[in-house]
Amino acid sequence: MTMTDYYTLGDPVADTKAPDGPIETRWERRRFGAKLVNPANKRKLSVIVVGTGLAGGSAAATLGELGYQVKSYCYQDSPRRAHSIAAQGGINAAKNYRNDGDSVHRLFYDTVKGGDFRSRESNVHRLAQISVQIIDQCVAQGVPFAREYGGLLDTRSFGGAQVSRTFYARGQTGQQLLLGAYQALERQIAAGTVQMHDRHEMLELIVVDGRARGIVVRDLVTGEITTEFADAVVLASGGYGNVFFLSTNAKGCNVTASWRAHRKGALFANPCYTQIHPTCIPVSGDHQSKLTLMSESLRNDGRVWVPKAKGDTRTPADIPEDERDYYLERIYPAFGNLVPRDIASRAAKNVCDEGRGVGPGGLGVYLDFAAAIGRLGRDAVEAKYGNLFEMYQRITGEDPYTTPMRIYPAVHYTMGGLWVDYDLQSTIPGLFVIGEANFSDHGANRLGASALMQGLADGYFVLPNTIGDYLAAGPFPKLDADNAEVAQARKQVEDRIAKLLSIDGDRTVDSFHRELGRIMWEYCGMERTDAGLRKAISEIRELKAEFWQRAKVPGDGEGLNQSLERAGRVADFFELAELMCIDALHREESCGGHFRAESQTEEGEAQRDDERFSYVAAWEFGGDLPVLHKEDLTFEYVHPSQRSYK
Repeated sequence: MTMTDYYTLGDPVADTKAPDGPIETRWERRRFGAKLVNPANKRKLSVIVVGTGLAGGSAAATLGELGYQVKSYCYQDSPRRAHSIAAQGGINAAKNYRNDGDSVHRLFYDTVKGGDFRSRESNVHRLAQISVQIIDQCVAQGVPFAREYGGLLDTRSFGGAQVSRTFYARGQTGQQLLLGAYQALERQIAAGTVQMHDRHEMLELIVVDGRARGIVVRDLVTGEITTEFADAVVLASGGYGNVFFLSTNAKGCNVTASWRAHRKGALFANPCYTQIHPTCIPVSGDHQSKLTLMSESLRNDGRVWVPKAKGDTRTPADIPEDERDYYLERIYPAFGNLVPRDIASRAAKNVCDEGRGVGPGGLGVYLDFAAAIGRLGRDAVEAKYGNLFEMYQRITGEDPYTTPMRIYPAVHYTMGGLWVDYDLQSTIPGLFVIGEANFSDHGANRLGASALMQGLADGYFVLPNTIGDYLAAGPFPKLDADNAEVAQARKQVEDRIAKLLSIDGDRTVDSFHRELGRIMWEYCGMERTDAGLRKAISEIRELKAEFWQRAKVPGDGEGLNQSLERAGRVADFFELAELMCIDALHREESCGGHFRAESQTEEGEAQRDDERFSYVAAWEFGGDLPVLHKEDLTFEYVHPSQRSYK
């Protein structure tokens, strides 16, 4: 099959909202150029926010504080159960408290380079600028960042940077930041500016006269389906890593909100850009439903190694120093154990493929703290990483203070997502997308500690400034359930639920999800090939057809039915998985987390093809034949070069 059998080519797409001129003043000029809404008019305008993680929680709180009427939705039993709470290591900011050469420009440079020159310069520079404000905002909220003896906030190093810019709260940074946003959200709920709807799942986007005007939601407790209206809709529903079944994401994380919007006309950008995190507890058996992340911060003091000899099954204590290969320090002496995640993950895969991996199946490498404990003392190491060590010991039964941790790469974050312009607005007017749900800032690889930074930047600072430019034309005409397009959206949800319940097959939904995940990990995981991706697309299509014939969804749609919830999410994962493989197939280059075996340097590093692929791939939904729209990337300040961390 030729490429035209997998997709068609559409018109280019452009970000018309990004200012030109000096990059240092673009964000300030865009804010000044955006239309304002006066306080009295804000009270007449309504916004729906889907998701209550760092992006959604901070956005709903800030929009409520500004005076808009906000309705917030999450499928968890509490807003504070959003998966942002699981982030561990830290949040980047260009404060330069360490006086080690950091600056806004250096954070901008590191992020563009870390993304392998596949991100927009304007967006990344804005993110670096806002990073400084985020820390001040969170400190004012009472987030208990770690502090040095002198009282200044402490920082540590993360992959892809040679400066120490990552602010942290032990190994619970996501939890503490989320609680800050949650408190701000609860304050607005109490003030009456935000209505909170937990245990509700968005199952469709309502588009009327070409504008996003609401959502169709299902009450997960009662099963009631309702239509909810607003003048604008904000999606902050996270990433789609659970398409792989096993990932570091919470079991409930899914792509449905984004995918429903995609099917209604929102372009989906760079779906093949998924991040494999190098520091995860290895798979231990078929019983697992998810994987556990060990923070990248551990690579500050832990040394990664494997035995030099193949098939060495001795305990780590029995392997002398001169028979160990500290391979990251050997291959990348400038960055050592702090190379970016895509580099560290691929290096771990390579040594395991050579037969030098450790643990069951040889799918693991050691992360050793003996040197740090000897240098700093156990108490100091425990103060920095104690909760992470405790978590590892509870899961594995091994004491990382005396035996090196075993780690292996696992799916963690997704750089792809719905396409948005500089204002964070999708190709559907009135639909804004923030945090991990959009594609905008990280290119082909996210640097560690940048997810929390982007989520809070979008929610606290960017969206509240840009959404007003759109809402200044509102309020828009009132809607009711009898509107033809509203009724159609609701009927689509009801028909889909009825179809899932009517299959009454003989296979569990989880068995389909697990098999889909195996296909994706095998052929669209850490390494992709032309033949493998074509095989994956064929197998996904066959499995999807089987799903709609054999899936067993017990119960009914009235009341709590978690099997029904999972079935709807897995059905969307099938369609997304196919697009991910098509995107990976068409991109005949390696960049960041997308590694095509056919495109690598003599040293086995990712080989970009800037002549042919220096663009964002923004896909329009087209069923079996999606439409590719290209947004060309231009680099004025950080010129693309072969990434080197040596």
